[in-house]
Amino acid sequence: MNRRTLLSVLWLLALAPAQGQQVLFAAGDLGYACFRIPAIVAWSPNELFAFAEGRRENCADFGDVDILMRTSTDGGKNWSAPRVVADNAQLQAGNATPIVDRLDPRYPEGRLFLFYNTGTASEYDTRMGLGRRRGFYTTSVDHGKTWSEPVDISSQVHMDVHSARPELDARTWAFAPGHGLQLAHGPYAGRLFVPANHSLGPPQTDFADYQTYGCYSDDHGATWQVSPELKVPSSNESMAAQSPDGQMLLTVRIQNQGTKRKLIARSLDGGKTWDSTWLASDLPTPMCQSSICYIQGPERGAFYQVGPADTATRSQLTLWSSEDGGQLWQKEAVLYEGSSAYSDVVSLGDLELGVLFERDDYREIVFQRMRLP
Repeated sequence: MNRRTLLSVLWLLALAPAQGQQVLFAAGDLGYACFRIPAIVAWSPNELFAFAEGRRENCADFGDVDILMRTSTDGGKNWSAPRVVADNAQLQAGNATPIVDRLDPRYPEGRLFLFYNTGTASEYDTRMGLGRRRGFYTTSVDHGKTWSEPVDISSQVHMDVHSARPELDARTWAFAPGHGLQLAHGPYAGRLFVPANHSLGPPQTDFADYQTYGCYSDDHGATWQVSPELKVPSSNESMAAQSPDGQMLLTVRIQNQGTKRKLIARSLDGGKTWDSTWLASDLPTPMCQSSICYIQGPERGAFYQVGPADTATRSQLTLWSSEDGGQLWQKEAVLYEGSSAYSDVVSLGDLELGVLFERDDYREIVFQRMRLP
């Protein structure tokens, strides 16, 4: 048994749910100084795929960063040992954005996509025009056991798209992070949608150079198109969800320090254009990513959002719901009072929710399964 295998075994033996929260990734394990940026999807209510960035040297966004995956076949009670599924040598592979494509007739059992970004320099240097970002996807048809060779889609959704408009001068670029979306309702059912953001031109005050937009494919990843930017300065990381009436919402991080509310964007045409945007007065937040999904129960359907609610620090991870398309939000529960930051959320059927989130100053990424109120 080699050292890495031994560490994996010891790690699995040490894991135990604490107050319903099970540690999946912890600082120091497997030689990684830090784990960040959780993402989770369900192939079925019992089969879950959890992803995180393993940061080799420290918690900084840029450096020797890999994407690791763990899987569960019993709804999150037990998990496989972690393994690397995306690696960019000594540089960065991050922003894991998984989607399960359930509607491709070529793959009747489904196909798992993992979108991710690579980078050659820090976000600051890239924003200054000194680095380059690329975007890829890899797929698995055997439930994560093996993965295809990565496909580079940068020219379709980032670089070449904007080279025709040099005044845009796109610099930084990132998917999501957190799960992407396959539209399941309405005329665009089957569409793959991956939220994205980039900075345009030289740095501006209060990060006004940042803009959120979307990438989408109507042929199961073969070709890609982009939606317009939201035209909201400082819009940044985002996640999408769709309701049965076809309405799609983005929950969007505002990059400046002053807004302290989540931005919501709505699309009525599957993410091709944006019908409206608004700041959600019921969703307080520090400058941080949050997650969203839609769950249809027997008596009601609602959008559910998870994110930190303390506007001064990343803490008080909270679950909210909205039954009116994101206009009004109701606080449902505080999942964690202490330090808590990025999250992802997945429907597990039968009014249950799975939440994967960072806690305790980025020392752990934990999974929690909960029944909705």
